[in-house]
Amino acid sequence: MLDHLTRVLRDGADRPAVLGCTRSGAVRVRARCGEIADLADAYAAALHHGHGLAAGDTLGVAVRPGPRALALMLAAHRLGLRAAVLDPSAGPDVLLARLELARPALVVADAAAQAVAGWARGLARRASLELPRLDALGPVATAGPRRPGCAPALRTPGGRPPAPYDGDGDAVIVFTSGTTSAPRAVVHTRASVAAGMRAVAGLVRPQAGQAVLGGTFFVLVPSLAAGATVALPARSPKVLGRQVRRLAPAETYLTPPQLRGLDQLTGRVWTGSAPASAGLLRRAKQAGATEAWGVYALTELFPAAAVEEADKSAFDADGDLLGHPLPGVTARLADGGELLLAGAAARDRYLGERPDPWVRTGDRASLDPDGRIVLAGRCKDMVLRRAENIYPGLYEPSLHLPDVELALLVGVPAGDGDERLVALVQPRRGADRHRLRADLERPLARMGSARPDAVLLGDIPLAGRSRKPDRAAAARLCARELAR
Repeated sequence: MLDHLTRVLRDGADRPAVLGCTRSGAVRVRARCGEIADLADAYAAALHHGHGLAAGDTLGVAVRPGPRALALMLAAHRLGLRAAVLDPSAGPDVLLARLELARPALVVADAAAQAVAGWARGLARRASLELPRLDALGPVATAGPRRPGCAPALRTPGGRPPAPYDGDGDAVIVFTSGTTSAPRAVVHTRASVAAGMRAVAGLVRPQAGQAVLGGTFFVLVPSLAAGATVALPARSPKVLGRQVRRLAPAETYLTPPQLRGLDQLTGRVWTGSAPASAGLLRRAKQAGATEAWGVYALTELFPAAAVEEADKSAFDADGDLLGHPLPGVTARLADGGELLLAGAAARDRYLGERPDPWVRTGDRASLDPDGRIVLAGRCKDMVLRRAENIYPGLYEPSLHLPDVELALLVGVPAGDGDERLVALVQPRRGADRHRLRADLERPLARMGSARPDAVLLGDIPLAGRSRKPDRAAAARLCARELAR
């Protein structure tokens, strides 16, 4: 699909490709198709002729999502490089340990990433963003405008980019977890990346001439390859709301935290990267979406399953309905109920480990008679109370009432080796808390022996770039509240 995208960009050179917006939400063209194609050619020539990179080399990428990042990924694909994505939210020590595994031949960073690693480190740290000195990772070059203190620009000695690399091999490295002593990284091949993009295209079905709102690489490429125009979501919730109203996209792909703040939507809406409750999907349709889909996706396999709001809302058994595995995805359960997935879009291996066709998701699940995946929660999130194993994911969906934004069940040490089970419920803005407590009694009564020892109302801590609920922080918050 990346090769096809290059041809589409050339054929529609004058067509807007990537859109941004002003603070009022007005559409702003950030790049046209031909500009991205030209930039990708220039980057490929610079990386190959100017820096000597060739197929199989590792390229560190610290560039914000947008036209430059897309052009850089297209250049890496053309040369047969593998791109190692640098996440500034991981922390400098973890990132250094991770890159010891990947050992990039060159790190390409924009001025913003270099500011996070340099003069703006103090400001960035307040936003939980921090990079080590990039030159500690290897040679560094700047993509885009340089600022004082930035590394030299990508060398462009001239010459055409080499012929496209024709073959498989590693395409991207994404660091997921682990410690400084044992970091873990997912390795996708060119074949698995292509399969994942085909899966997205088959699921979302972007149409030529339409606008798609979404910022991930797996949204950008299939949408642009289909002839659609992609708008990058505004960071500010208020501006994002204005952007949606002005743009009226046919397809929207946002994370649940981005989606929660919107009261007006159009077309079909997709959300993933963090849990999406039936209530959130219902509110998306009430806001104007014609369809609202929850997508189950992992770094190791994107996407894996999807479910529309009507099916999710009609599901009344325990657990969280994720839907049918997507075409080409095979699901089975390991001993203990852990969900295992396989398919053409699955990662090849973890860096430094042997290939394995089965992805261990770390999620407990079941398969209903129709073959749909029903999530029971993370294996490691089990709470042990009075010798009973309680899996929060089985019961949390029942707590997502219309006036509930988020809900978690967490374990809090009881001081005797046991745990107290606490429900932390985040009300919707403006909700009547007294009425909400009364409304919660019905789902709580149905939990039987898994009924929580305490119910607290408050904001649920979020973490990571996708702003997922942070269970560890939520447990600490509950412990402090109970100690009062």
